[in-house]
Amino acid sequence: MRLLHTMLRVGDLERSLRFYTEVLGMGLLRRKDYPEGRFTLAFVGYGSEREITVLELTHNWDTAAYDLGDGYGHIAIGVEDIVATCAAMAERGGKVVRPPGPMKHGSTVIAFVEDPDGYRIELIQTSPPPTPPALAS
Repeated sequence: MRLLHTMLRVGDLERSLRFYTEVLGMGLLRRKDYPEGRFTLAFVGYGSEREITVLELTHNWDTAAYDLGDGYGHIAIGVEDIVATCAAMAERGGKVVRPPGPMKHGSTVIAFVEDPDGYRIELIQTSPPPTPPALAS
Protein backbone atom coordinates (compact mmCIF):
# COMPACT_ATOMS: atom_id res chain seq x y z
CA MET A 1 0.00 0.00 0.00
CA ARG A 2 1.01 3.59 -0.59
CA LEU A 3 -0.48 7.01 0.15
CA LEU A 4 -1.58 8.40 -3.23
CA HIS A 5 -2.74 11.96 -2.64
CA THR A 6 -4.19 14.53 -0.27
CA MET A 7 -7.15 16.63 -1.40
CA LEU A 8 -7.83 20.30 -0.68
CA ARG A 9 -10.96 22.18 -1.75
CA VAL A 10 -10.02 25.54 -3.28
CA GLY A 11 -12.14 28.59 -4.06
CA ASP A 12 -10.26 29.84 -7.13
CA LEU A 13 -8.45 27.10 -9.03
CA GLU A 14 -6.32 29.35 -11.22
CA ARG A 15 -5.10 31.34 -8.20
CA SER A 16 -4.30 28.11 -6.34
CA LEU A 17 -2.51 26.60 -9.35
CA ARG A 18 -0.34 29.72 -9.61
CA PHE A 19 0.56 29.39 -5.92
CA TYR A 20 1.37 25.68 -5.96
CA THR A 21 3.29 25.80 -9.26
CA GLU A 22 4.95 29.24 -9.15
CA VAL A 23 5.49 29.77 -5.41
CA LEU A 24 5.97 26.18 -4.22
CA GLY A 25 7.47 24.93 -7.48
CA MET A 26 5.19 21.93 -8.01
CA GLY A 27 4.29 20.73 -11.47
CA LEU A 28 0.73 20.47 -12.78
CA LEU A 29 0.44 16.72 -13.36
CA ARG A 30 -3.10 16.54 -14.70
CA ARG A 31 -6.34 18.47 -14.73
CA LYS A 32 -9.87 17.47 -15.68
CA ASP A 33 -13.23 19.24 -15.72
CA TYR A 34 -16.39 17.36 -14.73
CA PRO A 35 -19.17 19.57 -16.20
CA GLU A 36 -22.03 17.33 -15.05
CA GLY A 37 -20.78 17.54 -11.47
CA ARG A 38 -19.68 21.20 -11.84
CA PHE A 39 -16.17 20.63 -10.50
CA THR A 40 -12.55 20.42 -11.66
CA LEU A 41 -9.74 18.27 -10.29
CA ALA A 42 -6.12 19.33 -10.67
CA PHE A 43 -3.21 17.23 -9.40
CA VAL A 44 0.10 18.90 -8.52
CA GLY A 45 3.34 17.55 -7.12
CA TYR A 46 7.10 17.25 -7.25
CA GLY A 47 7.20 14.17 -9.48
CA SER A 48 5.24 11.34 -11.04
CA GLU A 49 2.11 10.11 -9.30
CA ARG A 50 3.50 6.60 -9.77
CA GLU A 51 6.38 7.42 -7.45
CA ILE A 52 5.28 10.08 -4.96
CA THR A 53 2.27 11.32 -3.03
CA VAL A 54 0.67 14.33 -4.72
CA LEU A 55 -1.87 17.01 -3.93
CA GLU A 56 -5.35 17.06 -5.46
CA LEU A 57 -6.92 20.51 -5.74
CA THR A 58 -10.70 20.26 -6.04
CA HIS A 59 -12.59 23.27 -7.34
CA ASN A 60 -16.37 23.11 -6.99
CA TRP A 61 -17.52 25.66 -9.54
CA ASP A 62 -20.30 27.10 -7.38
CA THR A 63 -18.24 27.54 -4.19
CA ALA A 64 -15.89 30.52 -3.83
CA ALA A 65 -14.56 29.81 -0.32
CA TYR A 66 -14.53 27.21 2.45
CA ASP A 67 -14.46 27.29 6.23
CA LEU A 68 -11.15 25.58 7.04
CA GLY A 69 -12.39 24.41 10.44
CA ASP A 70 -10.20 23.67 13.41
CA GLY A 71 -9.44 20.03 12.63
CA TYR A 72 -7.14 20.66 9.68
CA GLY A 73 -3.43 20.84 10.44
CA HIS A 74 -1.05 21.38 7.55
CA ILE A 75 0.85 19.91 4.63
CA ALA A 76 4.61 19.40 5.17
CA ILE A 77 7.35 19.77 2.56
CA GLY A 78 11.02 18.98 3.14
CA VAL A 79 13.51 21.57 1.88
CA GLU A 80 17.32 21.63 1.81
CA ASP A 81 17.81 25.35 2.62
CA ILE A 82 14.81 26.72 4.48
CA VAL A 83 16.05 30.33 4.63
CA ALA A 84 16.71 30.53 0.88
CA THR A 85 13.46 28.68 0.14
CA CYS A 86 11.38 31.13 2.20
CA ALA A 87 13.11 34.10 0.59
CA ALA A 88 12.45 32.72 -2.91
CA MET A 89 8.81 31.97 -2.08
CA ALA A 90 8.29 35.49 -0.70
CA GLU A 91 9.84 36.96 -3.87
CA ARG A 92 7.33 34.96 -5.94
CA GLY A 93 4.40 36.30 -3.91
CA GLY A 94 4.19 33.61 -1.24
CA LYS A 95 3.01 34.59 2.24
CA VAL A 96 5.52 33.38 4.85
CA VAL A 97 3.47 33.36 8.06
CA ARG A 98 6.15 31.89 10.33
CA PRO A 99 9.78 32.60 9.46
CA PRO A 100 12.43 29.87 9.66
CA GLY A 101 13.48 28.86 13.15
CA PRO A 102 13.50 25.97 15.58
CA MET A 103 10.15 24.43 16.44
CA LYS A 104 8.80 24.96 19.95
CA HIS A 105 10.29 22.50 22.42
CA GLY A 106 12.62 21.04 19.77
CA SER A 107 15.48 21.73 17.42
CA THR A 108 13.97 20.95 14.01
CA VAL A 109 14.06 24.09 11.85
CA ILE A 110 10.64 24.86 10.37
CA ALA A 111 8.71 27.67 8.68
CA PHE A 112 5.14 28.07 7.45
CA VAL A 113 3.69 29.57 4.28
CA GLU A 114 0.00 30.05 3.58
CA ASP A 115 -1.78 29.34 0.31
CA PRO A 116 -4.44 31.67 -1.15
CA ASP A 117 -7.25 29.78 0.61
CA GLY A 118 -5.56 29.98 4.03
CA TYR A 119 -4.17 26.42 4.13
CA ARG A 120 -0.84 26.20 5.96
CA ILE A 121 2.19 24.50 4.45
CA GLU A 122 5.02 23.61 6.82
CA LEU A 123 8.54 23.72 5.44
CA ILE A 124 11.01 21.46 7.26
CA GLN A 125 14.79 21.78 6.94
CA THR A 126 15.89 18.31 5.77
CA SER A 127 19.65 18.78 5.93
CA PRO A 128 21.81 20.43 8.54
CA PRO A 129 22.18 24.17 7.97
CA PRO A 130 25.53 25.14 6.43
CA THR A 131 28.30 25.70 8.96
CA PRO A 132 29.59 29.28 8.88
CA PRO A 133 33.23 29.54 7.81
CA ALA A 134 35.73 29.67 10.65
CA LEU A 135 37.13 33.09 11.46
CA ALA A 136 40.82 33.55 10.72
CA SER A 137 42.87 34.02 13.86
